Amino acid sequence: MDAAMMRRLEERLVRYARVDTQSDDSSATVPTTARQLDLQRVLQAELVELGASDVRLNDAGFVLATIPGNVRKPVPTVALLAHVDTASDYAASNVQPIVHRAYDGGCLVLPGNPDIVIDPATDRTLASRRGDTLITADGKTLLGADDKAGVAVIVSVAELLLSDPSIPHGDVRICFTPDEETGSGIGHLALEELAADVAYTLDGEAEGEVTYESFSADQAVIRIQGVAIHPGKAKGRMVNALTLAAKLLVFLPQHARTPETTDGRDGFIHLVHMQGTAADVELTFILRDFELAGLEAHGHALQAATDAVAELEPRAKVTCTITRQYRNMRYWLEKDMRPAELALEAVRRAGVTPTEVPVRGGTDGSQLTERGLPTPNLFAGYHNAHGPQEWASVEEMAKAVETCVHLLRLWSEERVAAPKSKNR
Repeated sequence: MDAAMMRRLEERLVRYARVDTQSDDSSATVPTTARQLDLQRVLQAELVELGASDVRLNDAGFVLATIPGNVRKPVPTVALLAHVDTASDYAASNVQPIVHRAYDGGCLVLPGNPDIVIDPATDRTLASRRGDTLITADGKTLLGADDKAGVAVIVSVAELLLSDPSIPHGDVRICFTPDEETGSGIGHLALEELAADVAYTLDGEAEGEVTYESFSADQAVIRIQGVAIHPGKAKGRMVNALTLAAKLLVFLPQHARTPETTDGRDGFIHLVHMQGTAADVELTFILRDFELAGLEAHGHALQAATDAVAELEPRAKVTCTITRQYRNMRYWLEKDMRPAELALEAVRRAGVTPTEVPVRGGTDGSQLTERGLPTPNLFAGYHNAHGPQEWASVEEMAKAVETCVHLLRLWSEERVAAPKSKNR
């Protein structure tokens, strides 16, 4: 990638990061926050200016566009997706991106909060990026490179394809999605509207990562209804829901089943929200595991804790409701590994050693794959998402652009049927 394109790639991430696009999982609107549309309108206009076709912002908040193919034979239509929303785990308004040129390998002290330090001694990936141009926030907010780095990569791919007709490719569908962080967005996009045979999310981290395996996920909501009464007359009569909630947490497995104590292929039970009073408490958990048996075991553990609290205090009403979220994309992709295999080859052609990394989370591709559109996940060059220590490497993002171009070339060379999907 030439220096001018590298500068535009950097500029895109900085510009997109400044737009507040935080989603809200407590909202019932579509999308969950109107501010996500602020960036979507910018992207819509930018794709039009680049010369993309069929550019539109639909009623559910998705930006869709087409880059028409330039090969004569029928080849699969490939979609590239990235999400515009940022996580609700940390402050995300008034983001002030900082560009660190020619990173020297030392600690990155963020000036907005000098207590926030990104240390290569504990961040091995950072230690390997000496000489790169790095982008961080100032320490007061997250950066939002998850997934605005992916957005910048895809816009840059679109610019390359539209400006250089010598790059062979079939039809390419561009899709920028809202509400990935809440898990609620992609369900509002019909596969027929995306109109692709295979897709890739640009929502991974380190250079070379190709993901075709994700967590399976459920959500659990436990509600404890106690008995409220004036505390001065409470003896033998009050049932404090807050106290029972504390006991419920003690009843849960305290080791090897929380995010703080697991890694690799371990699943977990994670309390993400608790609210209420002595009269009524609601606890929200997410359950994650790579295998369905493990996910089921997490649900049983929660139900057992719920039952123990109910038995301890029969006057309380204690309920546990578990709802399905998404499933490991591997269950479908392993039936036809060509989308993943071509991605791995594209990484190699970009001069990078690929790594096959199971993602300890989910992507829009988890749901798309389950619905019938095979959608592995590719690296976008960001790290330490969802917090103030987030950073991105422009050089890694450039390799993601190069990987996408090679991937589209590979699909243009395919002479066999596209992966079976339900949308064509």
